Amino acid sequence: MSSPPSPSKAFDQLHPEVQRWIWEKKWQALRDIQDRAIPAILDGEGDVLISASTAAGKTEAAFLPILTAIKNEDAPGLSVLCVSPLKALINDQFQRLDLLCERMEIPVVRWHGDAPQGAKQRTLKEPRGVAIITPESIEALFVRKPAAARKLFGSLRFVVIDELHAFLHGPRGLHLSSLLTRINELNQSRPRRIGLSATIGDLSAAARWMNWRHPEEVFILESSAEKRELQLQIRGYEELPPASSANEMDLEDDKHSVIARIAEHMFERLRGENNLVFGGRRVDVEVLADRLRQLSEDAAVPNEFFAHHGSISKGLREDLEARLRRGDLPTTAVATSTLELGIDLGSVKSVAQYGAPRSISSLKQRLGRSGRREGSPSILRIYASERFIRKGDDPIDQLRLEIVRTVAAVRLLIRDQLEPPAADSSTATVILHQTLSVITERGGERANRLYKAICGAGPLSSFSSQDYARLLRHMAHPDVKLIEQAPDGAVMLGELGEKIVDSRTFYAIFPTDQEWRLVHKGEVLGTLPLSNIISVGGLILFAGRRWRVVSVDDPGKVLDVTPHKSARLPKFESAFSESVSDEFVAEMRTVLRGVDEPPYLDKEGLRLLGEARAAYREFELDSVRILGVGRDTHLFLWRGTAVTNAFAIVLQAAGLECEPHDLGVTLPETAGDEARAIVQQISHAEDLTAQELSGFVENIRSAKYDDLISEEILRNEWRKRNEPYCGEISEVAKGLI
Repeated sequence: MSSPPSPSKAFDQLHPEVQRWIWEKKWQALRDIQDRAIPAILDGEGDVLISASTAAGKTEAAFLPILTAIKNEDAPGLSVLCVSPLKALINDQFQRLDLLCERMEIPVVRWHGDAPQGAKQRTLKEPRGVAIITPESIEALFVRKPAAARKLFGSLRFVVIDELHAFLHGPRGLHLSSLLTRINELNQSRPRRIGLSATIGDLSAAARWMNWRHPEEVFILESSAEKRELQLQIRGYEELPPASSANEMDLEDDKHSVIARIAEHMFERLRGENNLVFGGRRVDVEVLADRLRQLSEDAAVPNEFFAHHGSISKGLREDLEARLRRGDLPTTAVATSTLELGIDLGSVKSVAQYGAPRSISSLKQRLGRSGRREGSPSILRIYASERFIRKGDDPIDQLRLEIVRTVAAVRLLIRDQLEPPAADSSTATVILHQTLSVITERGGERANRLYKAICGAGPLSSFSSQDYARLLRHMAHPDVKLIEQAPDGAVMLGELGEKIVDSRTFYAIFPTDQEWRLVHKGEVLGTLPLSNIISVGGLILFAGRRWRVVSVDDPGKVLDVTPHKSARLPKFESAFSESVSDEFVAEMRTVLRGVDEPPYLDKEGLRLLGEARAAYREFELDSVRILGVGRDTHLFLWRGTAVTNAFAIVLQAAGLECEPHDLGVTLPETAGDEARAIVQQISHAEDLTAQELSGFVENIRSAKYDDLISEEILRNEWRKRNEPYCGEISEVAKGLI
């Protein structure tokens, strides 16, 4: 057995069994990030953040030294906890680590709801080695098996956080941060944290999430490997009159619609290879997959295009993932963000996106799925569609924001300028959830110890002890009954608290809706929200295929379906527009001001961009910030979503109806002079505070348990999140005049 052609000092630090495994894999050398991570983990004592592109070997960079470090561990309990956001990612990581761990005689177990029970039971009896787990499974252990959780998590050496960027904001990130704080309390010394990610815009913010008290002690490793070649095209499309909306279509073929023309191009370019196509919404995925399948049938060729999103059954999704990995049949998956993270899908030739990107991090993550073979370029196609526009239509429509946003996103992507994490609106919900969880785990607990366990460190520490006391009082209110206090002062679960904790939906911090289950010949195809009105004979598009409902089991919420030639679009999610950053909007304005012709735009895209720039000049938007159009007025703020929304609240407080959008705010039925006068008043209002404005916020309840939290607490949390933006309002108003 020969040694690797490019030995290094880092290689020499690895355990002999790890070295043999590398030789047998016929690696030519350790990758850059692996060579640097090995001494950082083996010689250091602090946390390590590993930032490198997709397919750069981050998993091995973490686990080769970690397995070396724990090889001779004999203390009872797990040595390594690897937390991952998706079950599919856990399965993928398990496959990558299983053989190496087996030869090193280190047990490794998958831990999620669908993982084999036998392996989990063996680990509960004799906990050792590595567990790859979701946050929800950690929660379930704390709630259902608290003694086992203490045994499992009480002697950890390392906590690996895979796809760290997925936890930097949002309720799951707050949830995981709280769970890790609770795990720290079970250990004599805090387990070291190893974070892995390909798309972190602000490494210092990520370091702060990993080690809230001492972020400066997190050792940050960025890959210095050369970037892969990028082949890129943006294709522009304009609806022909009359424009039709996909949500109104009955799916009877309209060969001239934008979606039909895009599907035709995808069919011509993607057949015969493995590809990923990303749609923004589940309904987009369904329409595209259906169109592509229909084109295959029309051409009398085997279908290679399949839908993949969270409502499709686990079995169908895993079959598609396995088909991509095998690579024996050409396959294109049409997916939402379900295939965005680092699941191993084998060799994917190209990535396509339907619709303008709104997140640079997400776009980078998706692009990283292609070009993973040595010497292969990354190939990205973005399809941007615009409405049919006539002269005299609204200036916002004439600015062709889909094509402008797409060009701006590509520019930011090329510069690797990712957006910072957005402020989170789920703090109070997560704290309520964790309060119920800790009480259940400990069989009751005093208020001060609850606060320390949940809010003592990490992002939740922004919630003060006074805020927490108010939250507990509301939870104990006779009309709420989440908790109650025992004679000895311990806080216990109340009537409603017990009911919530006993629910199978408790472990996840994100809301779960009741749904129909779609079944065909005994096979579950997936689920649909109950908001879909279903009856026998009804037609549905699902999993990229057309179905007719043959029976409805209303009590069991089961729909039995059979294939059909026609279908109608189902409803999946409510319309949601992802926020954009100040930097993104500034880049959109730079695109509009420009005169260059990006070489990656097709002919139609260049025409649409030219029209957008002509409209920008026609309306003199370099200097005009307040623009009256008919009976409405546009305020061009040129700021990100956070500041724009705060400004909209001020306008609402002034009694105006307003509609925020990417470029600013529209005031319906408001003349330009009236708008200008109100903006003038706002520019002189030095006493605008987030506290005052919070009272005008509508729809203050958005997270899972917000209905159980007092309005006072929720508005106070809004104030804390928006204070920096509200402080800019008067200056923003001055810029409009």
